[in-house]
Formats: sequence, structure tokens, C-alpha cells
Amino acid sequence: MKYLAIFGLGLGLAISAVDASAQTVAHGATEYKLCASCHGFRGEGNQLVNAPALGGQQGWYLERQIANFRKGVRGGANSDTNSQAMALMTRGLDSASRVQDIVAYIATLPVADPDATLQGDVEKGRALYATCATCHGTTAEGNKALNAPALATLGDWYQLSQLMAFKDGNRGTHPDDTYGQQMRPMASVLVDEQAMRDVVAFIGTLK
Repeated sequence: MKYLAIFGLGLGLAISAVDASAQTVAHGATEYKLCASCHGFRGEGNQLVNAPALGGQQGWYLERQIANFRKGVRGGANSDTNSQAMALMTRGLDSASRVQDIVAYIATLPVADPDATLQGDVEKGRALYATCATCHGTTAEGNKALNAPALATLGDWYQLSQLMAFKDGNRGTHPDDTYGQQMRPMASVLVDEQAMRDVVAFIGTLK
């Protein structure tokens, strides 16, 4: 009887965890409706409103970026208008649990597979990406230990815009943006926009 009681308790805890997880995702689905107006109901992103794809991105990275937008680390006065708009959108997320619910729901969305929209030299990009691979992975899968997000699921137009933002100082200059500051010199290795287009074109082959 003792072992049955322990088994029953364990089973009950497991069921409770499943129920809590389902409830978290359900809450996240409701919260995500506002996000979907720009990022798409399947997290596919929308270039027309400069909203990147979210499907397939790691939860830890999404949570960090939402926190950065809320705190003004991203989307501050010196940022582009799209980042400023995102900062405004995140201000309503007034608790960590709401953010976690949204991220839990995003994890259920299909992995984004954006179409190529830019021209670039894939072979030149392959050589340039060797440096990027140290942190972002050989297949652009990202690396939590190195705080590097996945890239393969992001649209090429968004990757280009962010590389330019890092290079121009519109991102990664806030004193609290530790990881953005690490990325800025890496973006500067790409000498011009064409080099950025080349590396982004290569990343687009890493589906």
C-alpha cells in the first residue's frame, strides 16, 4: 500500500504538471493574439511591418529580448522606429509569468522557413560565416551557453537590418546591453552591406 500511495502521489504530481503546462500555453495563446497582428498567427513574421519570424526561436532568447525592450535596452531614443514601436508594445507585459506564457505558446508554433528576398554571393558568405559559426553554430542553430540566438529561422531582410543596426550603433550601444555590445565588433568585421548580404545569403542555405 505504501508503494501504491507513493506511485499515486507521483502520478498526481505529473498530471498536475501537465495541466499547468497546458494552462500556461493556453494563457500564452490569448496573450499572443496581439503579437500575431505583426508577427503572424504562426510566428512566420511579416516583412511589410518589419516583424521578424518567431517560430523556432529559442525561448530563453525571446524572454531576454522582451525584457530588453521593456527596459529600454532595445527600442530607446536612438533606435530605429520599428524597435521603438516594439518597446511600446512590450510595456503592457507587466509580469514575468505573462512573458513566460507567451514564450511557451510560441514554442508550439511551427519552425519558420522564410523565403529568400535578398541577393548575395553564397560562397563568399560561407567564408564570412566561419567567424559567426563560433557562437551561432555551424547550422546557425544558436547556442545558449554563448548567448547566441538561432539565425536560420529569421528572414534575410531582418538579419540584414540587424547587422546594419549593430554596425551603425543603433543596437548594442546601451550600457546594459552586454550581449549586444559583444555583437557590435563582430558586425563590423563585415566591411559593407554587400558582405552582409553575402553572409545572410549563406545562412539562408542552412535550413
